[in-house]
Amino acid sequence: MSDNKEQIARIRLMERRLNQALAAVKRLDSALEKYEAAQEAIAALSEYYGSDLWKQDFAADEAGILPEGLKRGVLSEDGIWNLLTDCKELDRRLGK
Repeated sequence: MSDNKEQIARIRLMERRLNQALAAVKRLDSALEKYEAAQEAIAALSEYYGSDLWKQDFAADEAGILPEGLKRGVLSEDGIWNLLTDCKELDRRLGK
């Protein structure tokens, strides 16, 4: 019987690499499905940002008219802008 320690080590290494790659592909596939499902929301946010409605909502927030506990990340100067910038970069990376 020949010494096959190198062969066994190689197979074990390749098996780990296969499992790592399979897991990464599965995670990416799931993330892409979620990103694709969010496209309608992203388009709506893009349309809202900078619109007259957004400006009215922003002014109401600045005037203290809105309830204290209301989440208002969409009214931040950078919230939607950063999201849209990240989406453009992702789309570029995805070749869209």
